[in-house]
Amino acid sequence: MTGTVLGTGPVRSLPDPPATLRVGIVGAGRIGSLHADLLAREVPGAGVSAVFDPLSDRAEDLAARVGARRARSADELIASDAVDAVAICASTDSHVRLIELAAGAGKPVFCEKPLSLDLADIDRLEALTDADGVPLQVGFNRRFDPSHRSVWRAVREGAIGDPHLIRITSRDPEPPPIEYARVSGGLFLDMTSHDFDMARFIAGSEVTEVFARGAARVDPAIAELGDVDTAVSALSHENGCMTLIDNSRRASYGYDQRVEVFGSEGMARSDNHPLHSGEVLTGSGRAEPVLRPFFLDRYRESYRLGWESFAVAAAGRGCVAVGAEDARRALMIGIAATESMRSGAAVEVETAR
Repeated sequence: MTGTVLGTGPVRSLPDPPATLRVGIVGAGRIGSLHADLLAREVPGAGVSAVFDPLSDRAEDLAARVGARRARSADELIASDAVDAVAICASTDSHVRLIELAAGAGKPVFCEKPLSLDLADIDRLEALTDADGVPLQVGFNRRFDPSHRSVWRAVREGAIGDPHLIRITSRDPEPPPIEYARVSGGLFLDMTSHDFDMARFIAGSEVTEVFARGAARVDPAIAELGDVDTAVSALSHENGCMTLIDNSRRASYGYDQRVEVFGSEGMARSDNHPLHSGEVLTGSGRAEPVLRPFFLDRYRESYRLGWESFAVAAAGRGCVAVGAEDARRALMIGIAATESMRSGAAVEVETAR
């Protein structure tokens, strides 16, 4: 079951959807813990029934916190009759196998991005889940962020006319651990993939060409991996809109997340989220609160809303809002951006399927 730029697609029907969607969590690290906490406490009609992580103590702690049982293996969790849907929050290199197992068991799947760093893998997963009628939602959570979504809605409803220019800023407070960077696929396939997806989502149009530049300005260890930590990407869309994305692995002032669309009839934007709304004005100037420190703080609400959307799809009452095709498109753009940075030339992106 695949999503599209505007989230349209076929609807799967289940005869007797469970009153409570019982989710099994594979991966009890930082992001898996966030998902488990949301499902256990903040998502109506959903809960956590099982947790697995190769680190048994970590799995045991999370399972106890959310009132679930600890599974002895991912295979056992997926096969369990007490699991209605599977959340894959484990390392990227395990995603393909786990999705295949879940699809084979007929279990709806939520998988953190990327599904894979290989287009052929994604094509196979998309064909498999579509053939089996299994919903597969990808963790491009920013689509569900209320402020970003207000920008998307302004474009979709024509409030600002035809979109001409999109600007996306995405800067992390600190670079990731070097162990993570080593297996991430590089900045364009990892960090910027969220922004590539947002560009498609906001513009409502596919990307046809990418011109990218990057440098290692933050962490010499990233340069040693042949990767970059600072980048700009210029995208051209089928509808004539253009998108400019800037990224940095380190912003000293907090988690910097902004989206702006300039159109023929106006502008729409989504600005940063400070820790609170208070400010102090004196004769010396104005003091404002700092930005939220990391993505778990900034985007918590988007993760919750994403789970609400997934629960609807898993119950057979709609299609997933962001699926395998969206993951494929973001990866294609990331591959093109990487090639552009290395070649110094713009790279075309295939839009036909």
